Amino acid sequence: MPESVPIAFTDAELDAVAWNADGLATAIVQEEGTGEVLMLAWVNRDALQRSLETGRTWFWSRSRQEFWCKGETSGDRQFIRRAAYDCDVDAVLFVVEQEGRGACHTGARSCFFREFGSGATPGRV
Repeated sequence: MPESVPIAFTDAELDAVAWNADGLATAIVQEEGTGEVLMLAWVNRDALQRSLETGRTWFWSRSRQEFWCKGETSGDRQFIRRAAYDCDVDAVLFVVEQEGRGACHTGARSCFFREFGSGATPGRV
């Protein structure tokens, strides 16, 4: 069973994030080992700090206006192995050990399972 390992960070690193007008930044989640992009979600400062302190992915739900820890309901938890920010400091990358079926609420391993031109039905799932 994977273990949570806190990720070192400084307040200056959190202060440097270029949050959007809603106080959010995108968070890309990538699987350790395969490099597959599993999902994209949103973090605010508190969600990012919780993620780094706990070693688990925490996000901000724009629709529910609340924090959520990936996998607490589904059991498909994510354990952060590396965290980075991009060159503009407006996006975060979590490299994770994925537990369970995968990252998508549909049961797919990745949320990016429908390719353009594949004949998949567009729209929310």
